[in-house]
Amino acid sequence: MRQLTLKLKNGEIRVLEVPAPVLGPGMVLVRNHYSLISAGTEASSATAARKSLVGKAKERPQQVKQVIDAFKEHGPIQTYRAVMKRLDSYSPLGYSSAGEVIEAAPDVRGFAAGDLVACGGAGYASHAEIIAVPSNLCVKLPNSADLRRAAYNTVGAIALQGVRQADLRIGETCAVIGLGLIGQLTCLMLQASGVAVCGVDVDPVAVETARKHCVDCAWTRSDAGITEQIKTFTGRLGVDAVIITAGTSSLDPINFAGQIARKKGRVVVVGNVPTGFDREPHYYRKELELRMSCSYGPGRYDLDYEQKGIDYPAAYVRWTEKRNMQAFQELLHTGRISIDYLTTQEFSLADAPKAYDMIVNRSEPFLGVLLKYDVDKPLQQARVEANRPKPAGKVGIAFIGAGSYAQGHLLPNIPHQDDDVFCKAVMTNSGTTSRRVAERYGFEFCASDVRDILENADINTVFIVTRHDSHAEYVLRSLQAGKHVFVEKPICLTIEELKKIEDTYYGQHEAETRQLMVGFNRRFAPHAVALKQRLAEGPVSMIYRVNAGAVPADTWIQDPAIGGGRIIGEVCHFIDFLTFMCDSLPVRVYASALPDPEHLNDTVAINLEFANGSVGTVCYFANGAKRLPKEYVEVYQSGLTGIIRDFKELEIFGQGRLLRKKLLRQNKGQACMVKTFVDRVKNGGSSLIRTDEIFAVTRATFCVMESLQNRQAVSILA
Repeated sequence: MRQLTLKLKNGEIRVLEVPAPVLGPGMVLVRNHYSLISAGTEASSATAARKSLVGKAKERPQQVKQVIDAFKEHGPIQTYRAVMKRLDSYSPLGYSSAGEVIEAAPDVRGFAAGDLVACGGAGYASHAEIIAVPSNLCVKLPNSADLRRAAYNTVGAIALQGVRQADLRIGETCAVIGLGLIGQLTCLMLQASGVAVCGVDVDPVAVETARKHCVDCAWTRSDAGITEQIKTFTGRLGVDAVIITAGTSSLDPINFAGQIARKKGRVVVVGNVPTGFDREPHYYRKELELRMSCSYGPGRYDLDYEQKGIDYPAAYVRWTEKRNMQAFQELLHTGRISIDYLTTQEFSLADAPKAYDMIVNRSEPFLGVLLKYDVDKPLQQARVEANRPKPAGKVGIAFIGAGSYAQGHLLPNIPHQDDDVFCKAVMTNSGTTSRRVAERYGFEFCASDVRDILENADINTVFIVTRHDSHAEYVLRSLQAGKHVFVEKPICLTIEELKKIEDTYYGQHEAETRQLMVGFNRRFAPHAVALKQRLAEGPVSMIYRVNAGAVPADTWIQDPAIGGGRIIGEVCHFIDFLTFMCDSLPVRVYASALPDPEHLNDTVAINLEFANGSVGTVCYFANGAKRLPKEYVEVYQSGLTGIIRDFKELEIFGQGRLLRKKLLRQNKGQACMVKTFVDRVKNGGSSLIRTDEIFAVTRATFCVMESLQNRQAVSILA
């Protein structure tokens, strides 16, 4: 399929052939008929991308700070990879479209193939022939719906949420500052609800358009006596509410709103404007109420609502983002508002770059710019060839998932120059990511169906680097297909999934030579290997302190169903490290966590006992200072003490003189891990990490959660 993309490095806008998106749980697969270019948001992205690196840095000082912090923590190589990954990526554009359902995921209700729908959401309702959209960002339309109009879905919901925040009644007055696309839609809805509307903009063309179609009166911001004219319009009272839909770095809109609002009036911010208003004389003396309008409405940025499809009860949250979209579509379908005048240009998808040139260069007046798709041509959901076909080798590699971690730590360490190692296929949720990774790392093709990987005889090794909730399924299917498997931690999220993986792995005749590897990289770090070599057989005592830092509760890693939480998702790393150091399986655990209102269990002390008598403690703390290095390890045995500081410094006390080793930059072992794994696949041998260790460490994380719940020690033995 074809998709419109923006390259952040140079601002190039291209229509690329990419694989169709993967239909995940809770998703609806849609064939676009029309999509709307958001001239403000998307033109801003395109303009910024066309600037030099210095210009980009000036526009995004916060991101520059993040780069500097990454440089200090990870060194120049990893920082360079992260920055270039971002700049070289193909960024999808668009967030409002309408089309026809191709397929709905089995857990989705209310949608079927052939339904007409309007879609919303950045990263979902993109300018692409086929999109995958969460069900709560998808609205079913009548069979007679006009999809040209329906494609305004997202901007309509944004405007409607601003109107709701203004909380106006019939006969009241409202001023709309900013008469672009969202401003015009706002005015139309206000008039439809019986509110008297006046508009203000810096652009005379926008003002004249509004006068003709959607306001009772309008002025350019530079008009003489504008404040007095608005007072006259409101019978000297001042407007009951002001909705700001402008986008500017100027403080004028927020301060002007204060001038024209009545006492105890409301100011609603919809557009991207600064809010550092002058307290005196208007906001304080009039006791004005300032409200922010959050995008499409309640549910926006909520993981449970948008990605998991969990709705808010209408009795308690009457207008969610989906219900706002539905209400907007009802206004269109019943003719209560007419938006045909908003569409000033229409381009085919192939000509979309011309549309952006027109918008960025402002070569002609515009408001709504639509992209039209050729819906008569056959759908192309097959794999996309990215490079010349390669012969079968000893190691044929496929990646399922290839996000930031894979591009920063795994893919660069694949021995691409080895004649026996071939990168065959890559599949991600985003076709643009697949295409970029395939081009950058020489993969033969991009897949949109996992069967293209699992049923390919030339692929014998699968790297699984997706979100945690899909790890178990892909591990099981890859093992059943007879592949070697590398899965980024954790291997699974539940004890039931672990049991299925164990049964599948041990039930295969080739288990002794089949590689099943979890990305426990720290045991491959040079300081870890050096310390392990100094230890004798027998029990050791260990402390692993992790200054983990806080992660917001609403991120996917904290979600038990998606990320598993930080113990299952990350603490497994540190339990594995202790298992490696003492060369024995964990058999018993007791854990206690610092109380917190959100029950995240990310400030926790974990005491472990091992089969050979070793003991270890993992102190995983999310409440520490950011400047403190993340990881600190102490290992004790028979008069010897080893200390690892953030995998940069190693000190070994005892057994002769003090040994000190210091690396120029942090090395957590990813490069050695990947290269050794590929070599083991190529030359044969047992699993790089013993599978009984992998399974025991994973089981230990589940026992940690049980111990936290029961406040008792828990046996880890299967």
